[in-house]
Amino acid sequence: MPTIKTATGPAYSKLLSVAGVRGNRVVDNEEMCTYIDSSDEWIQQRTGIVERRWVDETQTALSMATEAGAKAIERAGLNADEIDAVIISTVSHFKQTPSLAVEVAHGLGLSDPAAYDISAACAGFCYGIGQADAMVRGGLARNVLLIGVEALSMFIDLADRSTAFLFSDGAGAVVVGGSDEPSIGPTVWGSDGSQAPVIDIRSWDSVEKGDIPKITMEGRAVFKWATTAIAEKTHEALAAAGLQPEDLQVFVPHQANNRITDSMLRHLKLPEGVVVARDITHMGNSSAASVPLAMEALLDSGAAKSGDIALTIGFGAGLVYAGQVLRLP
Repeated sequence: MPTIKTATGPAYSKLLSVAGVRGNRVVDNEEMCTYIDSSDEWIQQRTGIVERRWVDETQTALSMATEAGAKAIERAGLNADEIDAVIISTVSHFKQTPSLAVEVAHGLGLSDPAAYDISAACAGFCYGIGQADAMVRGGLARNVLLIGVEALSMFIDLADRSTAFLFSDGAGAVVVGGSDEPSIGPTVWGSDGSQAPVIDIRSWDSVEKGDIPKITMEGRAVFKWATTAIAEKTHEALAAAGLQPEDLQVFVPHQANNRITDSMLRHLKLPEGVVVARDITHMGNSSAASVPLAMEALLDSGAAKSGDIALTIGFGAGLVYAGQVLRLP
């Protein structure tokens, strides 16, 4: 029998760059409270959010993803023809097909890349890291452009005072390429479909023609899940990478709620010197974009530096989760 040749790649992969784009419109809590019956004090106490970013009339999920992708490729020092695959995590693409990834790849002038979307909500970026890492090490791509992008302001129900103030718009992109040393740990991921109704965007056929489905969420159920089951998954991600909490320099959780982040910190028992992402304060919850945007903010501010060992964890609608340890680009 003939032998089938298999694809092989480098032993390891790493993040070569990170870049982000945020909605141009800044919506502070004072403005938000003109839409809902709430207060700046209540919103900050419950979530840590001071303001959030929404798209303006010049921006779309496509435009933000394309801009973030171009920045990430440039920062990686690569040319367009060196990107072999594009993965986009989003729930904000209104077309069933073609994928947003195909449109972004075309807009960036990429040469015949594999391109597809994934739908894993707020865990989507970390899902994508696992896929990009495997693609590079498996020899399926030299460099993978991974983008998390959301324009969630379009899905907000301004009559729902329990969710309207949470969500935001932005795109975060990274390039994953080969590495001579281990730089991305195993992805710990999974789902609990029994809790699918807890976070939901209604189906298109359930709304009147011309309307957009709205986000619904059972906040208490999400909080309980995130502070118990997901907090435990952070330990699993560390263990999978062969590390202890004291080995970490940075913690980048999904920017869902500062109270959830605080609970995870208590559960992890991280050393005091670990840098913790708090991008939610001025960004809000941008779902699939939140982890890369928070990562970029820490690097741009100097709070974290290239090569730092970071633990990332994403969790959201599904309910789904994913996380891994990685070195910052």
